[in-house]
Amino acid sequence: MSTETAPTAGRVAAPPPAGWEEARSRVYAVGLAAALPAVARPLVDTDGLTLAEPLTTRTELPAFPTSSVDGWAVRGTGPWRVVGRVLAGNTPTPLAEDGTTVEIATGAMVPEGATAVLRIEESTVTGGLVSGTPRPTPEWRQPGEEAYADEELLPVGTPVDPAVIGLAASCGHDTLRVRRAPRAALLVFGDELLTAGPPGAGRVRDALGPAVPAWLRRYGCHVRPSDVVGPVADTLPAHVAAVRAALTSADLVCTTGGTMHGPVDHLHPTLEALGADYVVNTVAVRPGFPMLLARLADHDGRVRFVAGLPGNPQSAIVALVSLVAPLLAGLQGRSMPVLPQATLAEAVPGRGDHTHLALVRLDRAAGTAYPVRHVGSAMLRGLAGADGFAVIRPGTNGAQGDRVPIVPLPLLPGERVS
Repeated sequence: MSTETAPTAGRVAAPPPAGWEEARSRVYAVGLAAALPAVARPLVDTDGLTLAEPLTTRTELPAFPTSSVDGWAVRGTGPWRVVGRVLAGNTPTPLAEDGTTVEIATGAMVPEGATAVLRIEESTVTGGLVSGTPRPTPEWRQPGEEAYADEELLPVGTPVDPAVIGLAASCGHDTLRVRRAPRAALLVFGDELLTAGPPGAGRVRDALGPAVPAWLRRYGCHVRPSDVVGPVADTLPAHVAAVRAALTSADLVCTTGGTMHGPVDHLHPTLEALGADYVVNTVAVRPGFPMLLARLADHDGRVRFVAGLPGNPQSAIVALVSLVAPLLAGLQGRSMPVLPQATLAEAVPGRGDHTHLALVRLDRAAGTAYPVRHVGSAMLRGLAGADGFAVIRPGTNGAQGDRVPIVPLPLLPGERVS
């Protein structure tokens, strides 16, 4: 590890940490103010992105009367004389006379003049005549039954998943206007880190370099292998150069380690050298309190962000769910994430005047949360078996049976929590 130290002359006292809920609201607001531009993308390229304009129908849905069964489109009373067949994809000739029928397939357009559709399994055919009793409820879908033309089906800010893509296609859309995916980069700080093999001889294996990009992708970010850099040398010039280079293409640069004011913690002087403004500088949350988010604005108005994640692995993930998740929601033009609730199956201690984010495993069927073990700041074993974090508010303890908010761990794009 380098012995070069961060400059200390003129350093002012750090402000008090922001409350956890306040920090989430603050970073969401700055993200939303810097929401990424809208682009038109083919439907197949929109999964995981966010609607930048409402999804509306181009026609009525369905656009024409559609048979919901295989059978006979009949006019008048039976028996009916067969005068043709209608298959899906064709425009039928009108039924002009009572006592006539056409065979019709599910999904086919019901001919003008039809008064009922008789199910095939409830009909008999004798000598070219069809007999049977149509059900009293129409066996076809009326135009506009699902939606009328130009109706808004989904608002701006809706995440696009396979269901949304299918709905857009059914409405006649070939492209969607969406927010482009945030571009993210990761800088790993720390000369003591190994990038291969087992830890030993005073050096620890870097767990965040491989893991954080995967978390960021689950939050909708685009992260290339070349966007992950490190370990960056523990010197101020190396830190400044690495952050400056990453900011040339990334909307968000995450860093690991260096968020305190130790002898080789260079993130704060790096942000000062780059002219960054703090949005949040430490959060009253355990684990992970020395997290931060800073904002940089170019003369052309382009805004970028640096998220300082603590070096301890679990603390870094707490920073991701606390600051990065709401920031990215804002950048993508989505609503502030609403936290679900669960009932604590066991007691969870508080952390004094700090919010406690406690790793839990969820029983979604029962709506309960079970604390997991191995949850130290430097541990990842508990995280690997968890579904999220229970929020124990400052000055409280979580008693068995309490209903508490849950910060879920991110899912793959398009996945939904049951």
